[in-house]
Amino acid sequence: MKNIKGHKPQGASKASAKLSRRGFLGTTAAAGAVSLSNVALGGRRGSDRGRDVLVNVFLRGGLDGLSAVVPYGDSDLYVARPSLAIDPPGQVGGALNLDGFFGLNPACAPLLNAYQQGDLAIIHATGSTDPSRSHFSAQYLMETGTPNLSYLGLTDGWIARHLKSVAPIGRGDLRALGLKPVLPRSLVGAPGTLPVANPADLDFPGGPGLAAAYRNILETSYGVAAEPLKGAASAGLSAIDTLGAIDFDNYQPENGAAYPQGGFGSALTSAAAMIKADIGLECLQIDINGWDHHSGQGPQNGLLAMMLDDFSQGLDAFYRDMQAELGRVTLVVMTEFGRRVAENGSAGTDHGHGGVMFVLGGSVNGGQVFSQWPGLDPASLGNGDLPITTDYRDVLAEILQLRLGNASVRDVFPQHTPQFHGVVA
Repeated sequence: MKNIKGHKPQGASKASAKLSRRGFLGTTAAAGAVSLSNVALGGRRGSDRGRDVLVNVFLRGGLDGLSAVVPYGDSDLYVARPSLAIDPPGQVGGALNLDGFFGLNPACAPLLNAYQQGDLAIIHATGSTDPSRSHFSAQYLMETGTPNLSYLGLTDGWIARHLKSVAPIGRGDLRALGLKPVLPRSLVGAPGTLPVANPADLDFPGGPGLAAAYRNILETSYGVAAEPLKGAASAGLSAIDTLGAIDFDNYQPENGAAYPQGGFGSALTSAAAMIKADIGLECLQIDINGWDHHSGQGPQNGLLAMMLDDFSQGLDAFYRDMQAELGRVTLVVMTEFGRRVAENGSAGTDHGHGGVMFVLGGSVNGGQVFSQWPGLDPASLGNGDLPITTDYRDVLAEILQLRLGNASVRDVFPQHTPQFHGVVA
């Protein structure tokens, strides 16, 4: 196993170290950085007003981490994937070098800006230690924070347990949103939380008179109801008022940020507008479906490449747009499991184990790939899968404790003692 976690030179600031974090611990690697014109973003790093806002992006279906963040320095990748593997840097369509061992899929080129600025960290060979290959089971156990602990019978989500263990930063009536029609499992049981697919549309139907009539009916009906209905109705009406005060339709991104068309770009735009409005939101979850590519995966110029391009454009736009607020925002990207190391006979990959995470924010120790890389030779694999050497709960617990002010992370992730890896400061 190679420890190839990037390192920050002693005495170096984040700004001065962001392009020097390519050294391996115990190994020497050539840098060969990709030449890209980074945007000079001024006026960044709003003052830290206490706890960060957490934006949790869940890639449902099982992202192929070996295609998104390519371990091109491991020659066994090309043995296992003779047709699907992204070529090393320097070749046509080759990976975009990150640190001499890992490279980004060319479709992820927009992520290089945040990475080179030191605000994006990547964690590889990570994920849920539960061996399930079922999407339903793996997502459920990951979002409840209970891999290998299904016998505990916990149904509330890990974000819900976090919110229940810390005081609200605002009034507490709107603490978290799931930007989808139904509440994601990670938010189930959370106080002051709603599923809202499009916050701009959260209002009563009809004109002002009809909307007022609907509101009066609800206030009259639920105002005399017993708890928890009375409190839930009051919080719901308050949330409508809070979100209604934000002019989503005329929101203008900053720093030339251009969100991609589609669901992910729209969700990130709404997230940026709400964070900037400072309405007391503490957590947001955004889901992207469709990462289960058993056939016709297309990591070079097909379906996966197209999805990675949209994903990367979205994150880059959010990063540019949020510069003035970046000091109080942490965005984390996860998926329920990775894909098998070997390609299948249908130009795709099947359900695997270890995958990749991304963490973006002003307090992220970025510009490096964190990994205890196990190697892709068959003897190092777990039943043909990339083993997990960093538990995803370690990454989340570190964010919760250091950036979201949670002193009870062991209660958020029961029967797990987190190991911090320096992903955030």
